[in-house]
Amino acid sequence: MQCSTHTEDFIKKLYTLIGILKPQQLLFHKISIRLRIQIFYWRDKSQALFSKTHVYIFLNEQLTPQQQWQDFCHELGHVLLHTGNQQRMYPLFREYQEYKANNFMYHACVPSFMLDELEPTELTVENVQRLFNVEYDFAFKRLEQYRSKKLLMLNWNRQNDNSIL
Repeated sequence: MQCSTHTEDFIKKLYTLIGILKPQQLLFHKISIRLRIQIFYWRDKSQALFSKTHVYIFLNEQLTPQQQWQDFCHELGHVLLHTGNQQRMYPLFREYQEYKANNFMYHACVPSFMLDELEPTELTVENVQRLFNVEYDFAFKRLEQYRSKKLLMLNWNRQNDNSIL
């Protein structure tokens, strides 16, 4: 039995809708064009800005390509999931939005549906790092999340199979 989270389903639907089906297609320039998000580079911290009709993501120009990809997905999480000005929010709600954007970032950078297509021998930190253009620590954490969920689902399915008997 395959079980996915709301975030995993959302990202799969989004990427499928815009024709992103393989790790090689995970390019933030391509994604931003298809979602009509303008990207700008600057020396400050990466962030997303909204106007009534436009969305902008500002990426720190001094980051590595891997860090820019990761920051883009974090800011994309804000764009797709949140509204409002974080400067005017209660600190706990801002913290909640950051948590959600970070979770979104891990799944958007390294989507579960793409990991599912890999052979078990290909699920190494180095391979995920290379295939999805992320940093080593990021790939390590994402693989931990992925494997932990798979193990959790395996145990859950085993428990439910035993309760039927």
